[in-house]
Amino acid sequence: MSDPFHVGILSDLRSETVTLLGPILTEIFDPLPYIHYEYFEPVGDFTSPAELAPFDAVISLRPRFTPDSFTSQDRLVTIARWGVGYDMVNVPACTEANVLLSITIDGVRKPVAEGIVTFFLILAKKIPAKERLVRTGRWDLKAETSGLGLSGKTVGSVGMGNIGGEMFRLLHPFDLGRKLVYDPYLNPERAAQVGVELVDLETLFRESDFIAVNCPLTSETQGMVNASLFKLMKPTAYLVNTARGPIVNQADLTAALQAGQLAGAGLDVFEQEPLPVDHPLAQMENVVRSPHAIAWTDDLYRNLGIESCQNVLTILRGETPKYTVNKEVIEQAGFQAKLRALRERWQALTQA
Repeated sequence: MSDPFHVGILSDLRSETVTLLGPILTEIFDPLPYIHYEYFEPVGDFTSPAELAPFDAVISLRPRFTPDSFTSQDRLVTIARWGVGYDMVNVPACTEANVLLSITIDGVRKPVAEGIVTFFLILAKKIPAKERLVRTGRWDLKAETSGLGLSGKTVGSVGMGNIGGEMFRLLHPFDLGRKLVYDPYLNPERAAQVGVELVDLETLFRESDFIAVNCPLTSETQGMVNASLFKLMKPTAYLVNTARGPIVNQADLTAALQAGQLAGAGLDVFEQEPLPVDHPLAQMENVVRSPHAIAWTDDLYRNLGIESCQNVLTILRGETPKYTVNKEVIEQAGFQAKLRALRERWQALTQA
């Protein structure tokens, strides 16, 4: 038999996903005798060339991949990211090493969008304040915690990818007013099709009652949401960030909340994670917080597990996954050579 395929699973997937990836591996990989998989743990925060060298494919959650990680990676063909963010992978180095990076958009889309809507509702209905009145017996103050309805309100999305689109779909029954989007990559025709208004970033922050950050973390978006935008917000408006912490300037957000420039925030992500317990954002009563886990549900675990495993199988068959980050790698001669070799191995192994 030809050399079987070797798949590496980063060890944090065993600990941080409450072992729910295990049944998926058993379901998808175990029936295939020509696929061997094993968990491995990086020595530090970054994966090393030696740790990656034995594998054709790696499924990863949290560890970082630096340019050094890709040194002399003649065997590695793909990193299958368990999730949609990929700021932990140096994409240019990945491409240069003829390694394809895939993400699991379908599995994340609905759970994250549900998380955003959950934040909107908790903030709009002032649930934390109401809960405190019950705990302290101060029902006489309940009129002071009257909330907002979403009907007729303006919702803005910074970015309009799969999650932003799903967010607006889930919000449809709430009879929103305007739906504003800032996304330099969304063309007007597509915006019209999905029923959103394309506006500049300043207009979005000035006119929205609820704002969701739905864009990836890149060199362009890092620190993009800052003091100049917070100054434009309605004092009754709310900001929700479930994307990546560094997209929002955390010091500016803290100052804006303290100054009453916005009514509150729902935060699943932070510049520094874990957020220090003595940080002002950890103490504010008008901030609803989640430990980068608002979308972590049974649906998410299962769907991301299935999608990441299927992305690996697609590559091992000599094909390319639907959601490839570095599409430019596909036409590179080095990657095509790796793909042909995989295709030949797949045929030899499956026909043996």
